[in-house]
Amino acid sequence: MVEPADKQDIVMVEDPPEDSEDELPSHAVVIIFAVFFEAGLAPFSLILGWLFGHPPLIGFAWRSADAEWGMVAAIPLVILFLGMLRWPVGPLRAVREFCEQEVVPLFRDSNWSELALISLSAGVGEEMLFRGVLQATLSDWVGMAWGLALASILFGVLHPISFTYILIAGFLGFYLGVIWYFNGNLLTVMVTHAVYDFIALGYLIKRLDHPPEAEDA
Repeated sequence: MVEPADKQDIVMVEDPPEDSEDELPSHAVVIIFAVFFEAGLAPFSLILGWLFGHPPLIGFAWRSADAEWGMVAAIPLVILFLGMLRWPVGPLRAVREFCEQEVVPLFRDSNWSELALISLSAGVGEEMLFRGVLQATLSDWVGMAWGLALASILFGVLHPISFTYILIAGFLGFYLGVIWYFNGNLLTVMVTHAVYDFIALGYLIKRLDHPPEAEDA
């Protein structure tokens, strides 16, 4: 009679741990959530603007010249973004790592149309809220300079990825706020915001698909 193997000789083979990417939500869920969240800021802004007496679209006008200025205004932001990724000095390295490790995996399967839809939703929704309602309202309450500053701070604080990213987002909000103050057309900053987001997301995905041969020392 064959004796059963000793219990100590029996090795249970455990399933390998799931890859971290398997824990990410599905691609469709990511796109739907991103678009609905960003686009949802538009009706929220309309309600908030009605309550504060500052309808966000009152300063919106469809003028091709202002849209073109919006595209031109995105160029400095794109240059700064690319510079941050190319030369991540100090705390900027953590921002680059977040982009590569968190943002890219979420959107790596996105096509250009999906990236454009997300960027457009963010440009319209966030600018209606932060410039069309908050900056306009705060400027009435405390003056233009403080209104611009407070709206920029809020823009940064509501992007709480890290302290450094809050500062970067705050600067972005300030830049957009200045453009809106001098230009006066919400369309301009909507275009600037959307174009910047689109180029930034597109570059990150392209960089993932074509990683550099070696990281700089």
